[in-house]
Amino acid sequence: MPVPPSPKERIILAAEALFAEHGLDGASLRQISAAAGSANNTAVQYHFGTKEQLIKAIFEYRLPYLHERRDLLAAQHRPDDLRSWVECYVLPILEQGEQEGSHYLGFVANLHSHGSREVFAQFAPSYLASSKAFQERFRSFLEHVPEPLRTHRISQAIAFAVHAAADRERARAQGQEVLPFAAHVADLLDGLTGFLTAPVSPAALAASKDVGVGAMGWLLVP
Repeated sequence: MPVPPSPKERIILAAEALFAEHGLDGASLRQISAAAGSANNTAVQYHFGTKEQLIKAIFEYRLPYLHERRDLLAAQHRPDDLRSWVECYVLPILEQGEQEGSHYLGFVANLHSHGSREVFAQFAPSYLASSKAFQERFRSFLEHVPEPLRTHRISQAIAFAVHAAADRERARAQGQEVLPFAAHVADLLDGLTGFLTAPVSPAALAASKDVGVGAMGWLLVP
């Protein structure tokens, strides 16, 4: 018999769903408490303190599995080309969107759109190191793409994967017809690999001249 979720877990799942549907500013802590089935309007504050800490708790709830799955794929397949590395990084994200009751990708996409960079600075160093290691491998296959365009491409590819997964997650939740998962994954990987490896045009080189990597902002950590 499955163990029922704890009050804290119910709040995390309710917050994830409401943030995915309404955005970070569209759901109040009181609404989250009610959606979690709590009669106490201050349940979120009691368990988490602030909205920022609740957002961090959602990541702490989801990230361990995602990173373990990513490392397992890399260990199993020992990828030695860009597409395979992208698959090991992206597949766990896409799989998460297939989980019943998950709204994680919609939540991450809204957080990205919101521009809440500061929450990522609170992650455990192991999470940041794992994502950075994968992204450094991406870089090693893109030596023909000079900076800052290389960093920009990687950032945009990860963001696109997250938003594509979020769109599919929402469509499935609404009962809409979607591509079979295997076709969705293969086609997305083809598109991301093509985008990352595309030749750099003279126009892009000229437009990015004298632009520092720091101007690229921040890489999404899903």
